[in-house]
Amino acid sequence: MIVDNDRVSDETPICSAKGCRVPAVWVLAWNNPKLHTPERRKTWLACEEHREHLSQFLGVRGFLKDVVTLGEWSSRSASDG
Repeated sequence: MIVDNDRVSDETPICSAKGCRVPAVWVLAWNNPKLHTPERRKTWLACEEHREHLSQFLGVRGFLKDVVTLGEWSSRSASDG
């Protein structure tokens, strides 16, 4: 991760919250059942500060399926490939 004066490199995953440029710590896996097949997972990334807000946004709509650390998500993806 490269952070310099609150700027993050293009290679660093950043939070999906509007206007946030903080490195992501969490992956919020979600699915809109009106648009996606049941097994499909879209993802939003979240920093510590925005995890709860983004989770609630997806949760009240019934979209949120899982919240895991970025490291755990990466490990899952590597083992699936």
